[in-house]
Amino acid sequence: MKRLTLLIAALLLALTATAQNISYDDDFTQTREMKVPGKTIVKSGHMTFDGVDHLSMEYTEPEGEYFIINGITVKINMGGKKNEINANKVKSVGLQRTTLLNCLAGNWKEAAKANNAETVVNEDNRGVRIVTLTVKGKVPRGGYSLMELTYRTSDGKLQKMVLVESTGIRNTYTLSAN
Repeated sequence: MKRLTLLIAALLLALTATAQNISYDDDFTQTREMKVPGKTIVKSGHMTFDGVDHLSMEYTEPEGEYFIINGITVKINMGGKKNEINANKVKSVGLQRTTLLNCLAGNWKEAAKANNAETVVNEDNRGVRIVTLTVKGKVPRGGYSLMELTYRTSDGKLQKMVLVESTGIRNTYTLSAN
């Protein structure tokens, strides 16, 4: 009996470690819906994520754009405007960095805590878990008022991420089925 208990404990520990170390090497599509009715921008590219604090989103459409998190450094090239920011020094970028990394890693409870958000979790018979985070009160500058995360229940990988900016702009990221 003691051996079985130890085996179960080891298995649970291994599963927990695996769930917390989700990594990605996937293509993605981003649909950005602006506040102006009918104004939608569609972008695509390739994402890699190490499960901790290295995220690279390199766009193929439009070519040359990127969004990279490397530890506390965030590098951006959007619309020809390049910027490198220390996330520890710019509070809004730090919040975005933490939120994105936690959502990708499946740590939605931490994302909810960092954003002072209420959480609703639903699972369906298609094998997905939909987690909706709604910020309580005033949305911090640069933050998201709503985050809707769709994870596969089989491995915890994010399939779709909807981020509504404090300005009302809605970004939907859809990952390939890897």
